[in-house]
Amino acid sequence: MTESNSIAGATASNIDGEFLWGFWYPALRSDELRGRALVTSTRMEVPLVLGRDSAGKAFALRDICPHRAFPLSAGSCDGQTVECTYHGWRFDAHTGQCREVPSITADSKLQCERIYAGSFPCEDRDGYIWVYLANSDGRAVDRATIPSAPELPKFSERYRVAHLTADLACNMDTGITGLMDPAHGPFVHQSWWWRSRRSIREKQKTFEPIPQGFRMSSHAPSANSGPYKLLRFYGDAVTTQIDFVLPNMRTEIVRCGDRWFTNRTTVTPIRRDLCRLDFVAAWNLFPWFPVTPLLHFFGKRFIAQDQDVIDRQQPGLKVQPRMMLIDDADRQARWYFQLKAAYLASRQNGAPMAHPLDGPVTLKWRS
Repeated sequence: MTESNSIAGATASNIDGEFLWGFWYPALRSDELRGRALVTSTRMEVPLVLGRDSAGKAFALRDICPHRAFPLSAGSCDGQTVECTYHGWRFDAHTGQCREVPSITADSKLQCERIYAGSFPCEDRDGYIWVYLANSDGRAVDRATIPSAPELPKFSERYRVAHLTADLACNMDTGITGLMDPAHGPFVHQSWWWRSRRSIREKQKTFEPIPQGFRMSSHAPSANSGPYKLLRFYGDAVTTQIDFVLPNMRTEIVRCGDRWFTNRTTVTPIRRDLCRLDFVAAWNLFPWFPVTPLLHFFGKRFIAQDQDVIDRQQPGLKVQPRMMLIDDADRQARWYFQLKAAYLASRQNGAPMAHPLDGPVTLKWRS
């Protein structure tokens, strides 16, 4: 973060897209893993092969055999081990420990059990296969010290769920700063069902620090937010709370009496120039109404508008890779960069992570 000398209150940020290790990332939709099939995915430039064991539990290995760097995904899974089809080496599906090397003789001194393919902690949650990426090699980590994978908040036993996915042709930082930008809505997403330029008005929101992130405190939704107006049907007060937590997660909780709608958006790097946006929503609102197809229809249009902006932005970022961030509309983006820098510094020096917020802050902007 560096201060701009040309405009008071403006800042510029270096968009380097540096990866954040030591977090859970969604690698696949859960329904993409069926039977004994092996499925590939790439996250943070790490090639992954995923599958399910004989009990249906998901696993994730680095998709590289340690013997000759052949892709393990070209082999097969017997429910317990993954076999490399090049020389028949077998690896434990969950730990990556080598279980068999067919070419060695009985008197060989090779200690197979000391050979490992990279492996990653793996959990099935909210319709996603989550992978904990502590490092790029899949080196062993103490799984007892790892928190559970993120779970979308839900407030009743019965609810419906919907998922959306899209690719963003940008680095992690560009995708995330776009995710938390409050001012582009009336311009990029202008429509009869969302917002228009005529609807722009001053907003005032209070934010507070939370571990590794910040929260837009619970508040009544803005009067110019079209979809929230539908909740007037229930006659109860409507509140919304929005959290951003490192490395890449925006979660919104909307409450209306005993009715609720929650959603989570993540932006996960595939490569340094390509990210995957995953959106999941759960709700118990309007059980008699076809919310799911409408959410898919309008959600895809909404995301496509953001994709178009990112595509158009890339040539400019190649020439001018430093973005100007102004107060207060861009303060959340500034906090993200500060949180990211503090996290990286903490991992490097072992000191507690310094938080950019030391208490509640009220921001004002027009959107």
